[in-house]
Amino acid sequence: MSIWRAGAAALALMGLVNGGQALAAGPCSPSPAHEAFDVQGLKSELMVTALSCGAQDKYNNFVTKFRPKLAAEEHVLNSYFNSTYGRNSQRQHDDYITQLANVQSERGLKSGTAFCQQRMSMFDEVQVLESSADLSNYAQAKDILQPASYLTCTAPNRPATSTRSRTTARRTVRS
Repeated sequence: MSIWRAGAAALALMGLVNGGQALAAGPCSPSPAHEAFDVQGLKSELMVTALSCGAQDKYNNFVTKFRPKLAAEEHVLNSYFNSTYGRNSQRQHDDYITQLANVQSERGLKSGTAFCQQRMSMFDEVQVLESSADLSNYAQAKDILQPASYLTCTAPNRPATSTRSRTTARRTVRS
């Protein structure tokens, strides 16, 4: 059984075992930074493709076209890492970017010559996108490999004596 299947099976089992607790704890949803992680993953995938397949001009066109969106999502990621890791935020952010490029490069190496054939079409696809919302939707829909996933689960409100709610962040790292 592959590592990915074993991990998925373990997560599914944890979900079944802890399902009642998860329902009692409140709904889980992607982190508010989920969109930023998706866009960063796409940007990294396009960078790895450009470097591997000699398409730097296409990558530069992508960055130029979506510069405001890419900068905004980078700001969201910086905020996420600052609030999550405090003093270690820059090191954690740098580690994430490095791990992201590494897992995507490894996929390229495993695909061999088929990698460029499979991934070059992404440049044509992003070039026809018209807005930053289109880019976000595209990034979310693509099969972009990430080194980690980020969930935020919110507990239900306390009884009427207190109106505060608790938020618990959980980071799951895939290897």
